[in-house]
Amino acid sequence: MRLADFILQNMEPILAQWQAFAATLLPAAENMGASGLRDHAEQILHAVAKDLRTSQTKEAQREKSLGRDPGLTDATETAAQTHALLRARAGFNIKQLAAEYRALRASVLRLWLDDCEPEAPDLDDVIRFNEAIDQAFAESVTFFSTQMDQNRNLLLGMLGHDLRNPLQAIQATASYLAALNAGERISGAAARLIRSGARMQALLDDLTDFNRTKLGLGINVKPTNIDLAEVLADELDGLRAIHPDRQIDLHVNGDSQGLWDGQRLQQLLGNLVTNAIKYGAQSTPVSVTVIGGITHVRIEVSNCGPAINGAMLACMFDPLTRETSRQAATEEAGSLGLGLYIASEIAKAHHGTIEARSDETETLFSVSLPRADESLLTPRRKGAE
Repeated sequence: MRLADFILQNMEPILAQWQAFAATLLPAAENMGASGLRDHAEQILHAVAKDLRTSQTKEAQREKSLGRDPGLTDATETAAQTHALLRARAGFNIKQLAAEYRALRASVLRLWLDDCEPEAPDLDDVIRFNEAIDQAFAESVTFFSTQMDQNRNLLLGMLGHDLRNPLQAIQATASYLAALNAGERISGAAARLIRSGARMQALLDDLTDFNRTKLGLGINVKPTNIDLAEVLADELDGLRAIHPDRQIDLHVNGDSQGLWDGQRLQQLLGNLVTNAIKYGAQSTPVSVTVIGGITHVRIEVSNCGPAINGAMLACMFDPLTRETSRQAATEEAGSLGLGLYIASEIAKAHHGTIEARSDETETLFSVSLPRADESLLTPRRKGAE
């Protein structure tokens, strides 16, 4: 009997084996009934059988072997994708999803080969069946991974949002204690709380912004006419309070007036300066320079210290990337490795650019921002309506 006919005539025994195996995938399957355990298996098998009965050229077979088959029926694609989404939402992991397809493949072939005796099975049916299962599994994995990414991003978003209220309470209490002037010990403890709260706030900001970019929302900017030098000077005052043992210099050359989101650029500068403090030589200052040109304003942050190698420079602005050799020697606890990525996203949101260079004398980050990009106002007007 050809494999397609066998699948259709023996659907119930095959589904019973699928259900029995799925029931072993704990803890996700612990409270699932028969319909949930069999989820979309029948539709997947019907589409596989239809695929086996469909003529196929050598070129189509080669494309399928490379995972580029457009020929599986829409029902198979829909069933495999929907099955993956429901498994992800039910708490299955990727290994359990793969195990279901592996068990399905094995049980169908085993039952069919037993039925074929004493006749030899059709070799082309075996090849075609494996291709169809592989294609369905590939589509399931794609949708499963997408669903898991969305779940993770939503969790990070909720976590970042829910942590803000208790953190604000801690910061307010620390500021109250500092204002009491109740002695050196209380003032010192309050100062440590304020510094720690500021670091936690920076982490939450980076986490929230990273989550927005992964959800496809991008960095939100609210541009207004500002004096960039004044805005950045205010940010540096806060950084000096958090790092009283480090020298941070500001130099301004030219006109620094323009259309930007001041708070976002403070965040950008804070990430760059914090990076410079973390990795730069402790005995040398961190230098911040604002240079006003005709159409653009440039922000430069430089520090002395070990040179960054070329491989690291190439991925410097990728998320969750840190140089392990420098990290082991100097990195403070509590970094997510998102600071430079968020800085680059803020620059992009202003239609600007950011780049880094490093040698034995210094490491320099340079941000170029268009002075008055009116197009930045368009999404804000639409959003306000």
